[in-house]
This record gives sequence, structure tokens and C-alpha cells, in this order.
Amino acid sequence: MRRILFGALIAGLISVQLVAQAPAQFQNLFNGKDLAGWKVINGDADTWAWRDGTVVTTGLPIGVMCSDRMYENFVLHVEWMHMVAGGNSGFFIWSNADPNPKSRLPDGVEVQMLDLEWVKLNTRDGKEPPIAYVHGELFGVNGVKIVPDNPRGERSMSFENRVLGKGQWNTYDVVAVDGVVKLAVNGKFVNGISQSSRRKGYLCMEAEGSEIHFRNVRLLELPPGMATPEQTAPAR
Repeated sequence: MRRILFGALIAGLISVQLVAQAPAQFQNLFNGKDLAGWKVINGDADTWAWRDGTVVTTGLPIGVMCSDRMYENFVLHVEWMHMVAGGNSGFFIWSNADPNPKSRLPDGVEVQMLDLEWVKLNTRDGKEPPIAYVHGELFGVNGVKIVPDNPRGERSMSFENRVLGKGQWNTYDVVAVDGVVKLAVNGKFVNGISQSSRRKGYLCMEAEGSEIHFRNVRLLELPPGMATPEQTAPAR
């Protein structure tokens, strides 16, 4: 009897250990039915919608929809498609989810999602706009500081153009760990930043003037790191 009990105890302990050591899995950030788990911060009733397995924003008014919890270290997978030539949007990470009244956008590190025709459509008299955005840029917003891997002023630009144009799906994979961000565009790492002054916060999806679709928004949460209270966004 003692041997049976001892064997059962050992089996139980092994089972618990195996469960404890089970690898982390990607989790869908949307439930497949609606926008539960996210909050529209400063949009209209129809600015954001769940439609046929995708998150759709009209882009108007400019603003954000944010996650209902904060994240620190993670791998984020998101697929996006602009529906309008020259469309502009982005995904904020480590954000305070508290929009600036003037820009209607929060702070954080922005991962730029830009249609290829933006610069062309915003060029006047042969001159490119003062800020000639390019796809896949990474930069701090509203006071968040970063060190760019591929500097373009205070921003970091992708060293290779891999984005597809309007009406075509693009894939971003974002690795964010302890103030370092690396971005892969359509299967290849092309950009990065380090030493972010914000290292834990909310995720925010951006509406910035035109229709864009998102799908397969998934996140693999990694073990917590060294984010201090000063590097953590205030809880909403």
C-alpha cells in the first residue's frame, strides 16, 4: 500500500512539474466575435468594428482603441491591410492609453503602418512633406524616448522596403523585451530600437484618417523583466 501511495505521489509531482514547465503559447487578443477586451478611447460609435474575422477602423475621427491590460515583454503578431492609397496608421506599444488632446494620440512606442503611396500623395510642388514617413518606422511618441537602430532623426527607419500596397495583407512581428524592440516585416527583421524610456504599458491600435483592417492579432507573453515604476505606464 505504501508503495502504491508513494508511486501515486511521485506521479502527481511529475505531472505538476510538467504543467508548470509547459511552454507559453500565443494568445489571440480578440475573441473572434467582437471587440471585447479593448476600449475605444476617443472614437465614434462606428470608428471601430469587428467584421468577418477582422478588426476594421474607418480611421475617423483620429484616435485609438486600447487593450484593457498592460504588457511588458512579449512577441506581437499582427496582419494589416490599408484600403485607401496613402493610408496612415500604426500600433502603439508600452502606451499610457491617454491621448494628448491636440494630437488625439497617446504616448508609447509607435510601430508605423503606412501605405506605399503616402509620400507621393503628400508631395507638393515637387517637394516631399517635412516628415516623409516611411513604412515600418519605430519611434517614441509624446515624450517617450528611444535610441534608433537605423536613425532618421529621432526615428528608426526600416533598412529594406518590404511592405505591400493597398488591398494586400502585410505581416508585422514585433519582439519587445526590456526596452528593446525589433520589427520583422513580411518575414524579415528590418528595424529596431533600444533604451526605451517606457517598458510596460498598454497596446493601442490607431485610427488616423482612412480605413485599415487588422487580423490575426496574437501575442506571446514573455517573463517579466526589469521595468521600474518610472518605466511603467500609469494604470487606467
